[in-house]
Amino acid sequence: MLPPFPDKMPPKAEPGKPLYTRKAPQRQRPVVDKREIEGERKLHPTRQRPGAGRAAAAAVIAPPEPRPPRDVTVTEGITIRELAEKLDVRAKDLLKTLLDRGVFASINQALDVPTATTLAEAFSGVVSVVSLEEEMVLEVAKEETKESLKPRPPVVTVMGHVDHGKTSLLDAIRQAEVAAGEAGGITQHIGAYKVAMEERSVVFIDTPGHEAFTRMRARGAKVTDIVVLVVAADDGVMPQTKEAIDHAKAANVPIIVAVNKIDKPEAQPERVKRQLTELGLMPSEWGGETEFVEVSAKQKKGIDKLLEIILLVADLRELKANPDAPASGTVLESRVDKGRGPVATILVQNGTLNPGDFFICGAVFGKVRAMFDDRGRTAKNAPPSTPVEVLGLQGVPEAGDHFQVTDEAKARHIVEYRQGKQRDAALRASAGGRITLDQLHEQLKAGEVKELPIVIKADVQGSVEVLSEMLPRLSTDQVKLKIIGSGVGAVTEENVLLASASGAIIIAFGVRPDRRAAELAQQEGVDIRTHNIIYEVSDEIKKAMEGLLEPVIQETYLGRAEVRDTFRVKGAGTVAGCYVLDGILKRDAQVRVVRDGTVIYTSKLSSLKRFKDDASEVRAGFECGAGVANFNDVKVGDVLECFNITKMSAAEAAEKTTSGTAASRR
Repeated sequence: MLPPFPDKMPPKAEPGKPLYTRKAPQRQRPVVDKREIEGERKLHPTRQRPGAGRAAAAAVIAPPEPRPPRDVTVTEGITIRELAEKLDVRAKDLLKTLLDRGVFASINQALDVPTATTLAEAFSGVVSVVSLEEEMVLEVAKEETKESLKPRPPVVTVMGHVDHGKTSLLDAIRQAEVAAGEAGGITQHIGAYKVAMEERSVVFIDTPGHEAFTRMRARGAKVTDIVVLVVAADDGVMPQTKEAIDHAKAANVPIIVAVNKIDKPEAQPERVKRQLTELGLMPSEWGGETEFVEVSAKQKKGIDKLLEIILLVADLRELKANPDAPASGTVLESRVDKGRGPVATILVQNGTLNPGDFFICGAVFGKVRAMFDDRGRTAKNAPPSTPVEVLGLQGVPEAGDHFQVTDEAKARHIVEYRQGKQRDAALRASAGGRITLDQLHEQLKAGEVKELPIVIKADVQGSVEVLSEMLPRLSTDQVKLKIIGSGVGAVTEENVLLASASGAIIIAFGVRPDRRAAELAQQEGVDIRTHNIIYEVSDEIKKAMEGLLEPVIQETYLGRAEVRDTFRVKGAGTVAGCYVLDGILKRDAQVRVVRDGTVIYTSKLSSLKRFKDDASEVRAGFECGAGVANFNDVKVGDVLECFNITKMSAAEAAEKTTSGTAASRR
């Protein structure tokens, strides 16, 4: 249906005109403002609506309120997120401040301590710089109560001069024989032992007595509660005795004097008391405060009285710790074990250490895979004042590092930061020409040597630390000794290559080069010096610098055999069933028992048999039975290294080394 027509029709358009008229175009805004053409805007102010200015002024007047000061603890490697949480500000405000200073960073980026300090101070932070371990200790201290603190066993450090009978005294207390296994009968490493006494226990730390081991002795004094100063009745007060007293006084710990070797006819215990009185240790029987006990480690006299006084002094000190806190302590010693990897001897000082705990020591991260006590037995946990060997480290920590249990993420982050810092420091090494100790004096005369680089390898970290400190002090005006590398374990090919590239000498203390490393050293002309006693190292280098080297003892390698079984033979002791890997084994030749890359014993082959017949020598690929003179502790897996020793002058040895190197290069 169509729509209805409208009442009025629109007018018709006139001829020549449009039906609809167009609207006039709107006035467009000028592209350039007049005020900009005439001059600056301030010369031509615009009119404001009444009341608009007051509101705007009110909005601008209020300045930002200053932030109140806030105490902040900054740890190494702190991230921007963590710093923002401690300052109670938004992370983007910190990022903006860094950006204004030309530093581009992400929210999870680690900051060094100076940057974190200046950033915190910009937001009214009162900064105190602490390590992760110190921060954990502060957190634990806040939560501790009197009820949570429980009595703990005392930690006793045995100190004194070399060969005054410290280890023998400990052997008498523990009823074990440690001193017999030490090189030269002198303690080379720190040993930690826990001794049970009825319902109580005491932890003993044995420190070396030689003057080179000052740092190890100081480390023992740092972790101790009581110092037992051992003085030989026949020898009196010696230089290391005075040094031990200084360490104990600096650590502010009580001293108990054990006058040892009173069974000797030349013993003069009264003279020892007079000498120590002059050093400020007055005996209690003379009206002083120091307890003196006369003992004999050999005859086990006075041991009970000594232990009784140790417990009495410990009771007076009221030693307590919190066993429920995260475990913390100190690394006493560390080494690389061939079968178990990095191993650290740790003294737990607070909390309880359990298998599976994540921990950090220095720049090393780890997880406790297993723990062993001082007698090699597996430990289920380690309460306060317990020394344990810990497996599960990713590297070898420095002796004296603080040990702290923490969560995995934080531990990994801090370790990455510390390792990065160590890598930066390790990049500074120099290179030079190759040299041996035998040629050192001649080149010094000619003025050719300015610096002697040294690579140190030792059986434990404590020995590495001591050698690294001792050897640079032997430097003179003519030559400077520089440590370019150090580590724990046997001498490897990498060590030889480093020494070859840097012209360095390798000092192997208590360890041996493996077969490939020895061959490579011979090819490259790298001098490897093996030692077992600490002062022999310094004596040899001093003599080399003065041109006074003794006739060289040249070692000729004969062969190597692996122990595959052991047999007890009546009247002959333990006989090792061996398979000769290379070279030959000769009867009456020198032999070295190597276990996990460490020399256990050096003697000579007392017997050598093929089946039931005596043999003068056995070649590679054959089996034999071998007996090591005066040694019955051969175990399956040990390696017997057979060698001969010949003496020659230093000049002859140097000439032979040079000609051998030239021949191998041809």
